[in-house]
Amino acid sequence: MFHVEIRRPNRSDRKAMEHFFRFVITDTFAKEGLADLSEDIEQEIDSKIRCLNEDIATNGEQRYFLIGLVDNSVVSSIEFGPSNELIRKSSNGELRDVVEIGTVFVHPDYQQQGIGSLMLQIMYLTLLNKGMTEFCLDSGYTRAQRIWKKKLGEPDYVLQDHWGSGVDHMIWRRRMMDVPIVFSIGH
Repeated sequence: MFHVEIRRPNRSDRKAMEHFFRFVITDTFAKEGLADLSEDIEQEIDSKIRCLNEDIATNGEQRYFLIGLVDNSVVSSIEFGPSNELIRKSSNGELRDVVEIGTVFVHPDYQQQGIGSLMLQIMYLTLLNKGMTEFCLDSGYTRAQRIWKKKLGEPDYVLQDHWGSGVDHMIWRRRMMDVPIVFSIGH
């Protein structure tokens, strides 16, 4: 059993977060069979670093991150902010003003232990506390899509073969009143 500290990131976390993003994104691409897409990996890492920098520069006004730490090492992240261009375009603008939950990452050594679910539950509470009534979320990773289907049900938008033959991109839109907020203690 381990203790997870969940908090907002600060400037001193930048290097650790960059390392965390690089490690998790590279691992995710490898598990998806996409390890050879080094340019795409770098673009994804750069995108997450830009989001983190937006959060730090605006004190959470543009993007709002939470990070999870075990023994002072970053093991998870989650954020919300404006919906991305792909979501806005694919929804014909319907999700333009809906916040997007994103950057939901858990270090491979800590996956399947409830940390991602804990981060998501805390993000739900954060959104409710900020008066938000709905959110959207998207995923192009097939492994993550299975998890999101379990947590959120079937996606509202499916972009068939978006990433290649048989590799879809999925987008969910959910009202806060429709997502369960459940915390379990212990195992």
